[in-house]
Amino acid sequence: MTSPSVVPVTLAEIARLAGVGRAAVSNWRRRHSTFPTRIGGTDVSPYFSLADVEKWLRDNRKLGKVASREWLWPRFDALGDRDKSGRAIALAGRLLAGGEDSGIGLDGVGSDAVRAAVELGRREDRSGVFTFLLQRWLDRYVRQIAITPEPLADLMADLALWVCELAADDADKGIVTVLDPACGTGHLLASAATAVPAALNRPAALVGCDIDPVLFALCEVRLTLLPRSGSMSPKPVITPGDSLRSDPLIGAQADLVLCNPPSNERDWGYEHLAADIRWVHGTPPRTEPELAWVQHCLARLRPGGGAVLLLPPAVAARKAGRRLRGSLLRTGALRAVVALPPGTAAPHSLSLHVWVLRRPAVGETPTGPGELLLVDAAARFPRSEAREDGPEWSELRAFVRSVVGVTDDGAAEGAKNGRGGDADAATWAATVPIIDLLDDEVDLTPGRHITASPGDAGARVTDSWSEVGALLEGLQAEKACLTALDFTSGTADQPNTTVGELLRAGALTLRSGRHQSEAVVSEPPHDRIPLLSLSDLLLDGSPSGWAHPDDAVVVEAGDVVVVGIAREFSAWVHEGPPIAVGPQIHALRADPHVLDRWFLAGSLKAPANARHAGTHASSSSRIDVRRLQVRRLTLAEQQRYSEAFRHLAAFERLADRLGTVARKLGQDLGDELAAGRLAYGE
Repeated sequence: MTSPSVVPVTLAEIARLAGVGRAAVSNWRRRHSTFPTRIGGTDVSPYFSLADVEKWLRDNRKLGKVASREWLWPRFDALGDRDKSGRAIALAGRLLAGGEDSGIGLDGVGSDAVRAAVELGRREDRSGVFTFLLQRWLDRYVRQIAITPEPLADLMADLALWVCELAADDADKGIVTVLDPACGTGHLLASAATAVPAALNRPAALVGCDIDPVLFALCEVRLTLLPRSGSMSPKPVITPGDSLRSDPLIGAQADLVLCNPPSNERDWGYEHLAADIRWVHGTPPRTEPELAWVQHCLARLRPGGGAVLLLPPAVAARKAGRRLRGSLLRTGALRAVVALPPGTAAPHSLSLHVWVLRRPAVGETPTGPGELLLVDAAARFPRSEAREDGPEWSELRAFVRSVVGVTDDGAAEGAKNGRGGDADAATWAATVPIIDLLDDEVDLTPGRHITASPGDAGARVTDSWSEVGALLEGLQAEKACLTALDFTSGTADQPNTTVGELLRAGALTLRSGRHQSEAVVSEPPHDRIPLLSLSDLLLDGSPSGWAHPDDAVVVEAGDVVVVGIAREFSAWVHEGPPIAVGPQIHALRADPHVLDRWFLAGSLKAPANARHAGTHASSSSRIDVRRLQVRRLTLAEQQRYSEAFRHLAAFERLADRLGTVARKLGQDLGDELAAGRLAYGE
């Protein structure tokens, strides 16, 4: 049994600490009898003592030039608990910021971890060490903690500055107060700390609140360690508490409010808050907690202040919230709705909406401008473009800033003059009169009110027709190759072998993808590679996650990928850059002197093979990859079949792409015909 004071590390972690690949560590373990003995785990997934590993690496001069921060994380991760490790990181940050030990009870491992972090931070960069630990912690518990990606937080800060109107000589001597009532680890407030001084040349007072005590503690330390924009910058004020049920910041008034509130929470306090004074636009229904957050943010604004919230798309259209949405429109509180492309933030499969609100300034007409700005960035940057490595944030941010009229120096001409001059604005954005939205549904989904201009549709149709022609030519070429297949001279009685037999003979290696709960992240750090999961294959086949290559099963160019589930069973030769694969996805690497990889992939992919190797229990049943069959042929014979399998794979790819383009072309033509912009038979 492992001692509580021992920090365990895996082979992948040792590789990262030594700055080498995992294969090198396995080689050291095999070749050197002095390599540390495992202290836990199994022979396949062993654990070693961090102290023993560090000593062995030093003694054998294999420590490498890895940043010393890398040695900190295993100590915190060894605490084995989200809250405990988070509190330890917060304590380390508080001590680095010059604070005192708050008395958090930590065992020997936790105390050693905090001590090591503080010592390193004082030698190097205090803020950098804390930021490193915080990011590793967020990566480790990415499925449990919802964050606002930094580029999205910057965009939300831009929109808040666009919509607000700050008095030049307010009572706070030029200080701009920024509030986040559900601050989490402080991503939005950190962005505002940079955006406000840059745009207004005024310091920002950061105020936040969060119900989770660990997130509150981390946010407080993070903002304290931020560089001050000037001597007048006040210290951040972060308070623990439930902003909806019992707001600890009651009475607070902010110039800007930024919020990514928890969504789909049914137990948000509906029974206890029925007569709350914040519900100026009506009591939010039990099923509309997001509209409770919207009104809370408006209640915390000063006159002329602006609020920006990140909300699920259903909030714009749910029947239960139509009365409140109508009131927000009639009073001019809601100024813009921006539909973001999928993948911008969790949940990554949804096109989240950004709502931009404003409280009328003193003496301003409470009905607002009488129109709502709708921006369909989801259509401007479709999912197919966003999924490869996340949305192109620089283009997305530039597009939204141009639509609302924010210039590079932070000026917000669009606040008074409407949309900016971006060429895409006429296609993907519209200012819709409020009266046109106040119907039985009050649906504020941008895509339902924005119609592409005739000129833009014509260009898209022209491009689609050109691509359809090119795809048809490609299909004709592949058809010519495949028609050479002879259905009369084949030999059906050739013996078969199985993947299992090929593995035992050494002609193949098999690696099966696994869960990456520690490695999946929402943003692509420099040391991560794309992660392909089964859900990605069910959706559109593009990787949606990221994984560290040392912790994952990596598919290289030339490997054969097999999906081991009946409803998505397939096999193909991977031809792109390295990717990691998740559960039920397998990687086969063939000995090129024995097996042709295209012949192998084509043989494995045969539907009869899936019927032979499947369990037949349901469409979600698993395929036993080792039972998949391959004909016994010489390498020369395999290569003849390989050419046919190549053409067949190309034929299928072209046919799939043609189906996608043809459907989109049909939709565009249908829209144009229905609108009367196309004539036929004249």
